[in-house]
Amino acid sequence: MQDELNALEMLGITLPSPAYIVGVIVFSVIGMVAYYVGRRRHQSATKWIGVALMLYPYVVWSTWGVYVVGIALTVAAWFLSQRDPDAGSSR
Repeated sequence: MQDELNALEMLGITLPSPAYIVGVIVFSVIGMVAYYVGRRRHQSATKWIGVALMLYPYVVWSTWGVYVVGIALTVAAWFLSQRDPDAGSSR
């Protein structure tokens, strides 16, 4: 097993850390919840932030980057989900 890992490292391929994998899973689940909430409440911004939470780990490769971007998007999704969707409309 160690020989295979050394061969992969020589090719420049490294396995992600457990902290990275946990961050990806946690923020993807939060993204699915945000997408569902945005869809149910007809809040397109919350829905699209949910999509971003599910997809951004494909472009962020560092562990600290996953957590920084994930926390920022989670906070944005929470604040956007708290606003009233009919606040700006006159019905």
